[in-house]
Amino acid sequence: MLNISNYYERLVIDQLWKLGEQAEEPFSQAFQEDVACLALNQLPPCYVRNAIDKGIHVSDKQYQEMVAAVDAALSQAIQQVLRRPREHRND
Repeated sequence: MLNISNYYERLVIDQLWKLGEQAEEPFSQAFQEDVACLALNQLPPCYVRNAIDKGIHVSDKQYQEMVAAVDAALSQAIQQVLRRPREHRND
């Protein structure tokens, strides 16, 4: 297996964890997974061999733009999941 990952996955997971820490009630695993998938589908792929390598080659401005894109994608994904919770969907 190749040792590659989508850099946005780590950004989405980290930000989602921070949001969950601030929430009044903890996010369920299913909620987090649904939100993460929806958010990642809104973001461009950014595959790297090592997240540290990516961090070295990204300017502060580029990184802030990536974080802002993740925040926007997460906000939209959370609203989408809240409008149509898992128990009301036919999977």
